[in-house]
Amino acid sequence: MRIAVGGIIHETSTCVETRTTLADFAGNRGIQRGEEILHTFPGTNVCMGGFLDGAKRFGFEAVPLLRASAWPGGLIEFEDYRQLRDELCDRLRAADAVQRIDGVLLDLHGAMVVDGIDDGDGDVVRAVREVIGPDRPLIFTEDLHGNHTRLRVEQSDALIGFDTFPHIDMSERGLEAAELIVRTVRGEVRPTQAIHQLPMFWSTSRQVTAHPPMDEAMRQVHALEQRPGILSVTLATGFPWADVPEVGSSIIVVADGNRELAQRTADELGAWVWERRHTWFAPPVSVKEALEAGERLGRYPIILADHSDNTGGGSPGDSTEVLRTFLEMGLRDALLLYLVDPDVAQQAHAAGVGAHIQVSLGGKSASVQGPPIETDAEVATLSTGEFAYDGPMFRGLRGCLGTSAVLKIGGATVVVVTGREQPFDQAFARGLGIDCSEMRYICLKSAAHFRAAFEPIAGSIFNVDAAGIHTHIFEDLPYRKRTRPVWPVEIRPE
Repeated sequence: MRIAVGGIIHETSTCVETRTTLADFAGNRGIQRGEEILHTFPGTNVCMGGFLDGAKRFGFEAVPLLRASAWPGGLIEFEDYRQLRDELCDRLRAADAVQRIDGVLLDLHGAMVVDGIDDGDGDVVRAVREVIGPDRPLIFTEDLHGNHTRLRVEQSDALIGFDTFPHIDMSERGLEAAELIVRTVRGEVRPTQAIHQLPMFWSTSRQVTAHPPMDEAMRQVHALEQRPGILSVTLATGFPWADVPEVGSSIIVVADGNRELAQRTADELGAWVWERRHTWFAPPVSVKEALEAGERLGRYPIILADHSDNTGGGSPGDSTEVLRTFLEMGLRDALLLYLVDPDVAQQAHAAGVGAHIQVSLGGKSASVQGPPIETDAEVATLSTGEFAYDGPMFRGLRGCLGTSAVLKIGGATVVVVTGREQPFDQAFARGLGIDCSEMRYICLKSAAHFRAAFEPIAGSIFNVDAAGIHTHIFEDLPYRKRTRPVWPVEIRPE
């Protein structure tokens, strides 16, 4: 049995003005072609790692095509996307010509938007379907934050989404997809899927699957998966920062040859979620409100998740409100991970360790990110930005934040980087000589992924609505293409 594996992965924010290009794919998580895939991903906690582990466990030949992934960011340039999509399909045709391909596994995201193509993931699925025709199985994995569409459901046999946030189950979902495609090729099951779309934006702080209220939602998902005839259930919370027609949450159910059962089950879970819509909404919390609440608890470090400037969703990473608050309040043992400012990182490298430099720090990408902080800073550490992930999420992979520096500003330690990557784990900070557990205050430019590695050391955690492009005050987001009213924007909480 020969199963082709590949993917194009991007979470696209239409709120930022920058564009994503081929260079962003090549320069960040990289583009792996052919045999490179087989050398890079076995044993890693990404879906491709699960596909390859599944090949060994279930006894099929994984035929590697192309896997391209870039940091979340702005719209992908059409010609750059077209090159990747066409290369993926050309490699599939060539492999099929050598020896028939029995099915295809794709590693996708679910919120990819291309200039001129609102549903980038659906376009990839459609293009691959055109190559293999209607009779061979096409199964793909997607992030919990996909804006799932009818196109991608209609053009594939099964969509399998993540069950965890932070995403610590990526390889597991890849393995699940691998097992399902093997069973499908052998004729043991006939996956048939349906979608229930929800007109709802889901507050990020209410999505953490290990805690209430989201843990109850996932228990519902897993209970439905135990029913006879149900092969898989996906609950997707959506990605509000993409202006696309079908933005929002959704339920996808894969049944064994019974579309009516799939739709009925998706509608059942969709109704359960909608009835509890107040549960998934969190009112905004300011930086000072969070700090005051943390001080009342008296457990440290107090961790502030600056989710409005989450680089993991495509935000610029240079907002200044939280750092400015740290400095104005004179807080000691305060840490910021990470502030994106390539100019200041280069300035620090030019000055050298121990130098005192006058910096204009952050606030350069957009006015909503806040004005730059004009201050004196001591250069404490310099780095090329290379490190290895050791946390639960990207275990086994390497990362690079580019030219980086640790600056000391009063009682604050600021890790200034070039690459826009959220702190998935403590590995990079540890490599810079920073012990996060010794800090009293930590600001992380992340929404929830940091929890996988930072929650064990946290005294308290607060998601804060500091000034930033990716505000969680959803009514302030710019939309032109959304086709329906959503909760809690037009459909308001009581």
